[in-house]
Amino acid sequence: MKLVTGNSNRALAEAVASYLEMPLADCTVKRFADKEIYVEIHENVRGEDVFILQSTSFPANDNLMELLILTDALRRSSARRITAVVPYFGYARQDRKSTPRTPISAKLVANLIVESGVNRVITLDLHAAQIQGFFDIPTDNLYSAPVMTRDIEAHYGKDNVMIVSPDVGGVARARAIAQRIGADLAIVDKRRPRAGVSEVMNIIGDVSGQSCILIDDIVDSGGTLVNAADALLKAGAKAVSAYITHGVLSEGASERIGKSRLKELVITDSIGATDAVKATGNIRRISIAPLIGEAVARTASEQSVSSLFD
Repeated sequence: MKLVTGNSNRALAEAVASYLEMPLADCTVKRFADKEIYVEIHENVRGEDVFILQSTSFPANDNLMELLILTDALRRSSARRITAVVPYFGYARQDRKSTPRTPISAKLVANLIVESGVNRVITLDLHAAQIQGFFDIPTDNLYSAPVMTRDIEAHYGKDNVMIVSPDVGGVARARAIAQRIGADLAIVDKRRPRAGVSEVMNIIGDVSGQSCILIDDIVDSGGTLVNAADALLKAGAKAVSAYITHGVLSEGASERIGKSRLKELVITDSIGATDAVKATGNIRRISIAPLIGEAVARTASEQSVSSLFD
């Protein structure tokens, strides 16, 4: 077995390699002067079971091309099987035609990955579960719920804790966490009364005196979380924190979170942390390296991966 990584999240790749007690494969992924991507594998991979760990996070197009070119290099080097381990699958929010004459970019990216020569995909908390069906190869969608549950129990306990979905679309995800810790569930109902008017937040459920924990898969600008936290505190919540799988946190988001009334934002290391994220006092990161590492090990030995979710 070989573990290969591009430049998207080397820290996570090194943590996974440490969990598996094996070195990262020696390879070069760099840029020519015109920014074209150059890849060279410096060790024999013929007949090997190779795992490429590469999130397609910002810069999404560069990291996606690194994944595709790494796959092509390994395929032409006679690797036996190539598994793309993509903790954060970029373009996942474009999973349907939301308006006329728009693309389904998630399907296009899935096609690119399959056509490049990938034999299997492992990813984490897809934005929409149906994206698994966009791939014509075996695809394992891992869940961060067990990791988050352990951290919530360690830092917040189970008493007076209420799990909150920041929108109606994320209810299933939040309910899974609530059931694991035996907590009640509340929902933030977002409505925009008319164009140009800020969102009105209605809370479904009694959050008075509760320590509320928002659960979601992606935090980008942070606006929804900040508004939801304000609405929950206005409704009587004692404190509001958030657990989000993928900390996209585009420009300005870290500062917005830092100045918000959120007690804490907990994100996984599926995306490499920027300096702004590291410098924000109320953002904490938890590692998914053991989860990814165990999934890789079980895939390589043809064992069950679904039992990781129990």
